[in-house]
Amino acid sequence: MQQPPLPSFTLSQLALRNGQDRSEIWVAYKGVIYDVSNSRMWRNGQHYEHWAGQDLTPEIAHAPHTDQVFERFTPVGILV
Repeated sequence: MQQPPLPSFTLSQLALRNGQDRSEIWVAYKGVIYDVSNSRMWRNGQHYEHWAGQDLTPEIAHAPHTDQVFERFTPVGILV
């Protein structure tokens, strides 16, 4: 069965899912928004020097891991 298309969100809407303003903790990477709420690494919306509610695409190049880390998380939307 085909999955329905993911909803679209703006950067402003993504910013509200920062673990501070709402319980959702989301980050974007390469245009896809992922729910990282259940990750112990993203408690309170922070992961080392990175903050949730943002597009992390430019920052992944400096991370000690590859972008394969996003395979662990559920896509919840598309960043527009």
